[in-house]
Amino acid sequence: MNFRQFAFNNVLRSKRTYIAHFLSSAFSVMIFFTYGLLSFHPQLKDGLVSSSGTLSMLGTMGMTVSQYIVFVFSFFFLLYSVGAFIKVRKKEFGILMILGMSRKQLNRMLFIENILIGAAAIIAGLGIGMLFSKLILLISAKLMAVDQGLPFYFPLQALVMTAVAYAVLFLLIALFSSLMLRKGTLLALVKAEESPKPQPKASPWLAVLAVFLIAAGYGMVMAFAILQIFNLLLLLGGVVLVITGTYFLFTQFSVYFMRYLQKRERFFFRKTNLLTVSELLYRIKDNAVMFFLVSVISASAFTGIGTTLAIGDPGLSAMENPYAYTYSMYDEDEDKGNRHLDIIREELKKGGLDYKEAEVTPIFTDNGVKLIKLSEYNGLIQSLGYPAETLGNLEGILTPGTVSEKNSYRIDGPLSDQFEVLNGKTSEIVKVLKAETFIAVPESYGETLVVSDRLYEDALQAQQDQEYGYAAYHTFYVQDWKNTGDVSRSILERFNENEDNSFYLKSLYFDWKNAQQQNGILLMVSGLVGIVFFTFAASFVYFRLYADLARDEQQYRMIAKVGLSKKELGIIITKQLVIMFFLPMLIALIHSGVAFVALQQLVDFSIVGHSLKIFIFFLSIQIMYFFITRWRYLERLNKMIQ
Repeated sequence: MNFRQFAFNNVLRSKRTYIAHFLSSAFSVMIFFTYGLLSFHPQLKDGLVSSSGTLSMLGTMGMTVSQYIVFVFSFFFLLYSVGAFIKVRKKEFGILMILGMSRKQLNRMLFIENILIGAAAIIAGLGIGMLFSKLILLISAKLMAVDQGLPFYFPLQALVMTAVAYAVLFLLIALFSSLMLRKGTLLALVKAEESPKPQPKASPWLAVLAVFLIAAGYGMVMAFAILQIFNLLLLLGGVVLVITGTYFLFTQFSVYFMRYLQKRERFFFRKTNLLTVSELLYRIKDNAVMFFLVSVISASAFTGIGTTLAIGDPGLSAMENPYAYTYSMYDEDEDKGNRHLDIIREELKKGGLDYKEAEVTPIFTDNGVKLIKLSEYNGLIQSLGYPAETLGNLEGILTPGTVSEKNSYRIDGPLSDQFEVLNGKTSEIVKVLKAETFIAVPESYGETLVVSDRLYEDALQAQQDQEYGYAAYHTFYVQDWKNTGDVSRSILERFNENEDNSFYLKSLYFDWKNAQQQNGILLMVSGLVGIVFFTFAASFVYFRLYADLARDEQQYRMIAKVGLSKKELGIIITKQLVIMFFLPMLIALIHSGVAFVALQQLVDFSIVGHSLKIFIFFLSIQIMYFFITRWRYLERLNKMIQ
């Protein structure tokens, strides 16, 4: 057996230890390849298909940046995991050196082992990526709203780029692994597992501070959303407080809580609680930073993916614009405008779509108050399904033009209960009866005052000498607007036959399509990165668990001699693993749950479904990962204590 075979056999003998490292590495290779697969696609290499040139540019940039993020994060993750495994194998390395292996040979052995694992991960990642490339293209086309789909092609450039990039990465990791082992004497290597651990301690004041910081952070985030205090520093401050509080929650509060349980004798000395709590105290203290990182990374993944799913919801587009079509003419060619309106009506009828039509002409008074008349406003709201309103001559209704105004009216009501309306030399004081909490006036971009027809006509008459007129907006409300894609394309084709740009036409379907494309781009960018982060975070738990395996084997072998049964061992290990796997995820779910509650205050449609999808998806993966790890870990321990 030569030296390379010896290193190869070492990897095979340590397959239980290296399996999470290998699978996570292969998964990151596959995700990196997925970005390359899309970036070099013939239909996407010149920019992602989008109705917006800006979105196309940002999408292409996002794919590239995401590749860099995955690559850099993979480097630090692999460096961490290699460091964890070197720590586990220090005693083995010390024995090899006692038997005559030199430092140079030991470094060479580690280098070969890492290169072998890296090569296997690259081959496996690329193989899985190629196997599912057609499915990836189908899903990507759906997410990015590419109507014609993304046909399969042989991604030679993506394969070469991924192979070269990760070959360099694993080469760097192999070189760093040799540097990690240079420190420490032979005696330190041999006795690496025998160093006693100090009793974990925690400050009660820092434990209380952890709860206070998290509560304060939640309060600032909710103030941003519920009270509509749109201050970026307030939002960032809340996030920083929650992250800081989470750090102290694991490093101080969790240890303090476990010490508290130790002092409760009735609980502590019941059944196997003595072993469970005592062992958890050390595990939580040893893994506090890892728990903190897993919680923050997981919460970021949940929130990022959930938010991008909400962006593609049709309710987001309809929230600011309830009309399937909004039409206006830039000039005063009434005949051309009527022809355009007839085209819209004809195409809607051809498509078999029921619609309700209305018209409104906003005007501005001499003091800048925007007015619309009651009869036109009633036409708008009745087309939306609301009852008609009635007003006196000097009474008015405020109607919002933006989502922020709508939310402000819902929370605080109108800022003023009366408005002064200047009509030339005359002035009228209009009493505001109420402020509506839904958007009805198209293309308003600001609050609008609904007044009686008489007051509106007086204001219009006072401005009859102005050189410019006011644009009339024609609206078409279609309940089933999500199916107006073909109709919208037909309308635009007929409008553009003469290359005439004197009209304004807004299609809710195209707005939604644009949001879908934006959502698809963001979901591909943040979603895949989030999944990689979550996979790495779950692997952290696995690494830490196997880093303590040798100590656990020795400890439970000794306890088994005084009567510990396999059933009791299973209960103890299960309780510990539940805490290690699900405590960080529980904190992450709470953090992201608060973020989703805050997001819900900013939108009119329900995001509960999106939130539940994310939680169920990641929780299912974690549960499956937990049972696999528990099975393998118990199997190993049971063999050792027999």
